[in-house]
Amino acid sequence: MRSAWKWMSYVLVIGGMLSLLVACGTKPHAPAGNMGSPTAMNKGETAPEFALQDLKGNSLQLADFQGKKVYVKYWASWCSICLAGLEELNTLAGQENDFQVITIVTPDYKGEKSSKAFTEWFNRQSYDNLTVLLDEDGVWAKKFEVRAFPSSFYIDVNGILVKSLPGHASNEQIKETFEGIM
Repeated sequence: MRSAWKWMSYVLVIGGMLSLLVACGTKPHAPAGNMGSPTAMNKGETAPEFALQDLKGNSLQLADFQGKKVYVKYWASWCSICLAGLEELNTLAGQENDFQVITIVTPDYKGEKSSKAFTEWFNRQSYDNLTVLLDEDGVWAKKFEVRAFPSSFYIDVNGILVKSLPGHASNEQIKETFEGIM
């Protein structure tokens, strides 16, 4: 009787291990959105389709870039890492690339200045190539799930949010990431 229990415990342990191995090799389910579409080439979910204003009051939305890759950088005027990377990003935005560079700040959210104060401050800076959009109260930052400044978001030609990363990304890192995005 004792050997039967011992044998059964071995079978249960081995069966449990096999179940774990099979489960670990299972492909995850595709998220909602374009993942199941035969035209989707990159993995991810549809990016939040923001509609925001730039510093001059012009309306800009993600749909304006349909068919283009888009690099979105969330940043803050109080963030030293963000400020240290602005000159480099300004250079990237002024170059010919196969992607559009957009930056977004969040007036009156997470310590950012008001829209008026931010615009006055930014207009004294020398970043002529940057497109800066105002996300009042962080409405879209919440949808992008921004947890830190700066944060980078890589969107493909189909509007799929392919990759998001907190922290500074160099121009070379941004270009290399987009090389792998269809």
